[in-house]
Amino acid sequence: MKRSFIALVALLGLCSAAVVQHKLVYRESRKAEMMRRGEWGAYIQHKAALRDANPAVYASLPQNVNDYGDIEYLGNITIGTPPQPFLVVLDTGSSNLWVPGTTCGGTCKGKKKFDFTKSTTFVSNNQSWVIQYESGSAKGFLGQDTVAFGAATEQQLPVPKTTFGIATQISADFKNDAADGILGLAFTSLAVDHVVPPLINAINQGLLDQPLFTVWLEHMGTATNVGGGIFTYGAIDTTNCGPVIAYQPLSSATYYQFVASGFKLGSYSVTKNYQVISDTGTSFIGGPQSVLDGIAKSLGATYNANYGSYLLPCGTNKGTLDITIGANVYSIEPVNYVIDVGMGDGTCVFAVFPFNNFGFGPSWILGDPFVRQYCNIHDIGQQRMGFAKSLQSSS
Repeated sequence: MKRSFIALVALLGLCSAAVVQHKLVYRESRKAEMMRRGEWGAYIQHKAALRDANPAVYASLPQNVNDYGDIEYLGNITIGTPPQPFLVVLDTGSSNLWVPGTTCGGTCKGKKKFDFTKSTTFVSNNQSWVIQYESGSAKGFLGQDTVAFGAATEQQLPVPKTTFGIATQISADFKNDAADGILGLAFTSLAVDHVVPPLINAINQGLLDQPLFTVWLEHMGTATNVGGGIFTYGAIDTTNCGPVIAYQPLSSATYYQFVASGFKLGSYSVTKNYQVISDTGTSFIGGPQSVLDGIAKSLGATYNANYGSYLLPCGTNKGTLDITIGANVYSIEPVNYVIDVGMGDGTCVFAVFPFNNFGFGPSWILGDPFVRQYCNIHDIGQQRMGFAKSLQSSS
């Protein structure tokens, strides 16, 4: 009897952990939309003016390098009992989960809203919160409930007793965004009010087979509102990703931050240790302007102030953008760094953007062009990043 009981306990333990795949929805980014209308240049000049007016304030923001305006890849979650559905940004560049609440009006019009009075598992702690992003903000109160990764019609990863934000107010920047809210996947140390992020909470509760997740993003071209990839929680995705090339230790377990030692395209190269982050919430690659100017010149791209970007003919192919991380070179092909945003005249965008970190935080943001080329394995348990070639024909 005792032996049978022990075997049953062991079996239940094995069943309690899981691997869950979270399907993504691809939507055109706000950045691409504004570029097509010729509005992006004025927008980034406005943002730059705000930063230059008070750089110390912007440098101290918890999400000071995260720019939700670039987001393209969204995922479904549910909150509460019975479950209430939301479409959220799956953002490795921040750590808080928040969705609109029923008292959020105006800018929340058209978004799904969480009604805590209809959830039998909701617990309020009456603590207020405010998150200020690079552009835009949200505020409200905190609550605790069951948050489940995935739609109610899919295999889900339910995480009980998860603390999240219920927004009573969001800024106008969020109004036309396709997402209802943001689900941050970075570390607790980055979270506003040190709230434990949902995925970290799942790991702490032993709900996953392994304390890691894999990100695989699809090439979507000019398509929108279609499937866009998969986040695999608890395992390395061996279906969509090749063998792991290497792991790189995190230099800071806040963002998924590590060291890159070189960037090269064509005749231009720079060798220097840079702090970089992997960020699914940024649709381009961000870096120091002096380096990007050199790379763009080698590529034959010309900066256009009206678009706030480097432009080039859509058929441009002058080799790969090579990034050295550890002992390996990771090559981004033109299909991932030459982006057609629909200008209609054969002109495309070089998928990079200069940004000033004012000496605070990472110098580079390796956004979606890098993640589409290489699956990113976020090994939270061992605080390291793994990279594997994405297995898709256009890569």
